[in-house]
Amino acid sequence: MLDKMARIAWLYDFYGSLLTEKQRRFIELYYHQDYSLAEIADLTGVSRQAVHDLLKRSENSLEEYEASLGFLGKYLEQQKIVAEIKELLSKVQIDGELAEQAHSLLESLLEVYQET
Repeated sequence: MLDKMARIAWLYDFYGSLLTEKQRRFIELYYHQDYSLAEIADLTGVSRQAVHDLLKRSENSLEEYEASLGFLGKYLEQQKIVAEIKELLSKVQIDGELAEQAHSLLESLLEVYQET
């Protein structure tokens, strides 16, 4: 299972556009740029507690979107299935070019969820 930082980063990739501009900014500063709560507070002119509260509300919103839509869960399950198919392909005797095309198609399948 994903750790909290990775999970929030993935959820942000899927649902970040549904957050407010302020929520996106704080999530990006905290999770992507590794700013502390105090640094974000200083940068944005709000209290450390306000930063904490906004981040918690943002995280809760992302989790609610996932509970309703399930894109991250579907994506992770899809990755697992693709890895299993690739493993099976590596065990069968098929033309090298055909195997490469199959791998390319599987990668394209995974990219469907990552398109914006």
